[in-house]
Amino acid sequence: MLLAIETSCDETSAAIVHQGQVLSTVVSSQIRLHTEYGGVVPELATREHLRNLQPVVRSALSQAGIEIHQLEVLAATRGPGLPAALMAGFTVARSMAFALKRPLLGIHHHEAHLYSPWMDPATGRSCFDQWVPNVSLIVSGGHTLLVHVPREMELVVLGSTLDDAAGECFDKVAKLLALPYPGGPVLDQLAEQGNPAAYDFPRSMLRDSSDDFSFSGLKTSVRYFLAARPGLADDPAVLRDLCASVRAAIVEVLVSKTLKAARRLGVTCITASGGVTCNRALRRDLTAACSRRSIQLRLAAPAYCTDNAAMVGILAERQWQRGAVSMALDEEPLPGWTLDSLRT
Repeated sequence: MLLAIETSCDETSAAIVHQGQVLSTVVSSQIRLHTEYGGVVPELATREHLRNLQPVVRSALSQAGIEIHQLEVLAATRGPGLPAALMAGFTVARSMAFALKRPLLGIHHHEAHLYSPWMDPATGRSCFDQWVPNVSLIVSGGHTLLVHVPREMELVVLGSTLDDAAGECFDKVAKLLALPYPGGPVLDQLAEQGNPAAYDFPRSMLRDSSDDFSFSGLKTSVRYFLAARPGLADDPAVLRDLCASVRAAIVEVLVSKTLKAARRLGVTCITASGGVTCNRALRRDLTAACSRRSIQLRLAAPAYCTDNAAMVGILAERQWQRGAVSMALDEEPLPGWTLDSLRT
């Protein structure tokens, strides 16, 4: 019986996992709090974590129908993330492990995303029995990564963003277009009614031989485009076309480079996870591209795309079953923990 805690950014989350089954998952979002500032304010995020952790953990226990003394393993996101935010959740898990005399596992946030496509949202069960070697796209507000997973619990980072992450680019362009926070989902919604071929924005590194990404040039291109045409985006139809064109540029790069890596490595499965995987065009285009090439595609369910403790718990339990050992209780969070450090 495992309790997992996730506080890497601005969601406070706790989940109970038992024998590959998510018994409960609770997420307290801070979107409304940070809307006033147009982005996450680390100090405010940490304060809210401290306020929400106790009720969120209690709620997870209650929904799972268990008592705290029934917990057998504790797990928490150890990194990467906002330092003080990570510390809040990690300290609670560490304190509970000490008080209950239970083992503690520190989980890499991106590795948890890596395995979230292997969770069935309908049943809340893990699907590790269906696991096959894959190339995985992890795409969020802070990170864009391509990862080869040749065997379960092994990985090789193929590429990452050299500057802005895809989600960061979505959000920054949304700010340039004066869209409300959080901008990425709003841009995605408006793009559904726009013409993606209306404006030709750059597809950086699309034909580059590496598996790396770059999106800062697209953001800069949009800024100069708008500066040269004051008031253009005030027209609702033009705004929708701009959103659709920017989205098309980002999605084409993500899909193309992911498929290219899969073909080169000869894998027959692609997975995608992280907050940007909720983007409708990315889900559609990746699905269509994989279908054309007879590649199996596993997309993380929307509920598991954004930060959540369920994915942390599922990975932690799997690691524990495969022989992971408890951390020393004096170890600290690792805000700059890179996925590449787990390379095998």
